[in-house]
Amino acid sequence: MFSALRDKVGQVLVPGDEFCCETDGTISLTEPVRPDKVLCGPGLRRSGDRLLVCKSGVLRHKQPNMFWMDSQQRRYVPAKGETVIGIVTTKSGDVFKVDFGGSEQASLSYLAFEGATKRNRPNVQVGDLVFSQFVVANQDMEPELVCVDSCGRANGMGVFGGGGLVFSVSLGLVRRLLAPHSELLSDLQQLFPCELVVGMNGRLWVKSSRVQQTLIIANLLQSAETMTGPQRQALFRRAAQGAL
Repeated sequence: MFSALRDKVGQVLVPGDEFCCETDGTISLTEPVRPDKVLCGPGLRRSGDRLLVCKSGVLRHKQPNMFWMDSQQRRYVPAKGETVIGIVTTKSGDVFKVDFGGSEQASLSYLAFEGATKRNRPNVQVGDLVFSQFVVANQDMEPELVCVDSCGRANGMGVFGGGGLVFSVSLGLVRRLLAPHSELLSDLQQLFPCELVVGMNGRLWVKSSRVQQTLIIANLLQSAETMTGPQRQALFRRAAQGAL
């Protein structure tokens, strides 16, 4: 299975494609025969001795044995541990309701902030943006968010967003921005210095020194979703020359 998957890396796969667990032609007489261990990421699902593709896209690989499907999906499905940008919609007693773009809203306790107590409540209002992380995310329970890490520190999470712009992109673009040594993020920072918050739910928040630059950055990121590397670099050069 491992060699068959590696041969398909970079190719487009569709739901229904599958890989079977096959061993090599030579069998060791001293060691038990074991199939290669493969870690399945988004878009792949294991069923017995088969690996099924459940989302169309391009097959990606990360050393040593991590595989996933890279697609331009826009619908976000919450996952435990992922950080998202949400909008506070209601205040209900001690719990805030947060819209993160999923099928239902998530709950956020007022105690889920750094330094929050019953007497020292956080200043959160309806309409505020919150950068938070999922601690409960499964199909049988209501999603639950917190604004602290495992050590009780905010670590960059909490209410934010004064003077910036929020917009939505595909989940594939989000993964490209969060990838180590992202070329897209490096080109953007060289073009316009800015503050950028990336949510795994496909929401971006950007703030630059001027409103015009903020709008240009948002348009560049939305345009870069379907561009190749040379096309994106040509677009960024035009922006640097003031042609946009």
